[in-house]
Amino acid sequence: MSGTPKRHIKDRIYDTYLARIQRGEISHTDRLVDTAIAAELNVSRMPVRDALMRLTHEGYLTSTTRGFMLPNMQPEQILEIFELRRLLEPRAAALATANLTQADLDALEGAVNEAEKTLETGDVESLHTASEVIRRTWIMAVPNVELRDTILRYMSQIQAVRFATLSDAHSSQVLIELQRQMLNAFSNRNAAHVELVLLRYVLAGEESYRRINGLLDW
Repeated sequence: MSGTPKRHIKDRIYDTYLARIQRGEISHTDRLVDTAIAAELNVSRMPVRDALMRLTHEGYLTSTTRGFMLPNMQPEQILEIFELRRLLEPRAAALATANLTQADLDALEGAVNEAEKTLETGDVESLHTASEVIRRTWIMAVPNVELRDTILRYMSQIQAVRFATLSDAHSSQVLIELQRQMLNAFSNRNAAHVELVLLRYVLAGEESYRRINGLLDW
């Protein structure tokens, strides 16, 4: 990385850490320290800090006196973002339906199969990974770039909800069943059905989050 022109280093660092956040590889207990990352990558501190500040500006991270961390979202914030998700994601998924390639559909099928296996194994980490593959596969097929980027920006909310719901057996079973329905709708290129299933999926996630956190009075 040290041989990369300086004007590109911060962009590469940004892309690397954005991908790590979106894949769930960074947890709420991790602290990202610019000097440590710079030493690890053998680059100066400034491009690392620029990349982390950009991620902070976009809502992926928050700055603390001891480094950068995932935002510690309050339940009120999470519920507000659920409202955005209900408005944006069903339509976005419908738009993505025609753009999904056969490779995308194969990736979705593989991820849904892996998710279903966890109903017997109880492997929450594998379910988390499979759910992220499903989500990113259809999101990256959304043709409206601004819509796609807006959805990607509330990844911290997605992570917070997953940590709360995927360990719950009832919640995970409901969500996995909806993932299978989502795959079938995408495979049939039925945009209207995709839109309906995505709305049900977001609503199910919200209901699970509210139930687990004692917030069902809505």
